[in-house]
Amino acid sequence: MSTRTARNIGIQWIKPPTRSCDDDKCPWHGSLSVRGRVFEAKVVRFRARNLAVVERMYYQYQHKYMRYERRRSDLHAYVPPCLDIREGDTVFIGETRQLAKSVAFVVLGKSGGGS
Repeated sequence: MSTRTARNIGIQWIKPPTRSCDDDKCPWHGSLSVRGRVFEAKVVRFRARNLAVVERMYYQYQHKYMRYERRRSDLHAYVPPCLDIREGDTVFIGETRQLAKSVAFVVLGKSGGGS
């Protein structure tokens, strides 16, 4: 492990991790920039190495019934090695450039309201 210091990624309410890593795809210690949308999601399962499937809940307005319905979507997110993330954790994910065919989000850190 190196002793790289965490960069400022421009999102003030997310604290940088205490551990450091040498991963180039890490937004804190590498060169990956976070731009676009930031979501709060729940980690459902881990797929490949450093890849998690997260579930995002949102509301969709139904004009015919003048009510909102709950919907969910699964997103693939890259997990940097400096973060200690497990299944069931509530995390913040940020949009990045395309990292793989179906991966365009990266985990930024744990949410305070998670388990």
